[in-house]
Amino acid sequence: MKILLTGALGFTGQHLIQAAVKAGHEVVACESDLCDPAALRKEISTLDFTHVVHLAAISFVGHADERAFYDVNLFGTLNFLDALTKASINPSKVLIASSANVYGNTPLSPIDEKRMPEPVNHYATSKLAMEHMAKTFADRLPIVMARPFNSTGPGQAASFVIPKLVRHYQDRAPAIELGNLIVEREFNDIRMVCEAYLRLLEKGVEKETYNVCTGHPHTLQSVIDHLSEMTGHHPAIEVNPQFVRQNEVKRLCGDPTKLLHTVGILPSYSLAETLGWMLSS
Repeated sequence: MKILLTGALGFTGQHLIQAAVKAGHEVVACESDLCDPAALRKEISTLDFTHVVHLAAISFVGHADERAFYDVNLFGTLNFLDALTKASINPSKVLIASSANVYGNTPLSPIDEKRMPEPVNHYATSKLAMEHMAKTFADRLPIVMARPFNSTGPGQAASFVIPKLVRHYQDRAPAIELGNLIVEREFNDIRMVCEAYLRLLEKGVEKETYNVCTGHPHTLQSVIDHLSEMTGHHPAIEVNPQFVRQNEVKRLCGDPTKLLHTVGILPSYSLAETLGWMLSS
């Protein structure tokens, strides 16, 4: 495959490039600003590719500019898909990364793709709006939608909780300030996520949506316990009310049945393996 990739400089993008190249594929980075439709059309018209992965987005839920979620995640994706339709190439598959955050706070889990989305923040709402918008291109582009659950690994911004924790343990900080400690998430290894994306490019069914998940959530306390055991360091854990988000999604755990039925068994990494990889990086 020759993959046109947006978000190539981002956390997932950098790991996807490594995974794709290792698997024998070629990656072509789209460098234009999603908010500049003319630049997008001009650049994409000059590129050669067979498949597309659209990762570029504002992905930090606590991002300060709420309007930017929609400018980039919704209208930026609109600009990108429109540019694809105007290119001379008809890609074999267009994989778009949405987010499991669209499900919101649901009392039942694991969550499958049939669950009605109920987003509770602007990030999730922008992603769900993007999904609906993308359906208007389904007659012109072979779109597959992915809803990744939380993932982590080396290179992720310290604004996300797992790399923040890892950095504090690496620095042997005496204390760590956190927000809501009651949350429970899948903290999946980014290597699994990238492998899932590559397989969905080949095996994903057009117009279908897939949870990219494992169904194995972890509490923040379990992450802290793992890091303390692995490093021998035991910092004080302090709750900072300024870090506690309104409308926090308390538990997010997905059902990977549809994904695994489509792409087969994916590489498995324990939480300890992922944290060890991050600590040594």
